[in-house]
This record gives sequence, C-alpha cells and structure tokens, in this order.
Amino acid sequence: MEVFNALGRRKSAVARVYMNTGSGNIVINGRPVDEYFKEDTLKYIVNQPLVLTNTVGQFDLKINVDGGGIKGQAEAVRLGIARALCKVDAEAYRPVLKSNGFLTRDAREVERKKPGQPGARRRFQFSKR
Repeated sequence: MEVFNALGRRKSAVARVYMNTGSGNIVINGRPVDEYFKEDTLKYIVNQPLVLTNTVGQFDLKINVDGGGIKGQAEAVRLGIARALCKVDAEAYRPVLKSNGFLTRDAREVERKKPGQPGARRRFQFSKR
C-alpha cells in the first residue's frame, strides 16, 4: 500500500496531502472534512477533483493545512488532491484535471502595503488647500 503525497498552495495557505487506497475517509488536521469545513461550498471545492475523476470512496486522504483563510485552505487542498491523483495514475487523470484547471497554481498574492499611504493602492485624500 503505497502512500502518494503532494503539495497544494493558494495565497498563504499550504496543504500537504497524503493519499493511499482506502474507503474514502478525508481527515484534515486530525478532524473529518465535514467538521473542518462547515460550509457546503468549501466541501464542494475540496471534493471537486475526486468527483471529476470518479474516485470518490477509493482513496483515504490525510491532509495537513496551515496558513491563510478558510477559502484559501480549501483551494490549496483541491490543488494538493489533484496533484496526488496525477501521481497515482497520470495518463488517466491528468487530462481531465488539466482541462478543468485543477492543476494550475493560482499565483495571485496580496500586494504589500506601501509607505505613505493607507493600503497597497489606496492614497490618502488629496486636499488642494
């Protein structure tokens, strides 16, 4: 029983995914996925690669997630699961996952705040007099 591991990142969230054959248990930071992600939309995001490749209930997933917000963590987990599925069987799963954009790392990051202004792009109100 080989364990496949992959890394998923989104914003400042990092997800380490460990996948092996099993009965479909998904454990995130020691808690079941339903307990960790309470919103249905977040659970849907996490399960997207498994539903797309018809592998729901075939693999046990142990996931460690750190950093970022809850949505960024869910999307990091999605990327990690997609990458792990590619390690399991690349020629079967890769074309489907790639065409749906699940293997692309979303590189958008928060722009840093600049000195002399209140935010990254926002300026203080201009007063002519």
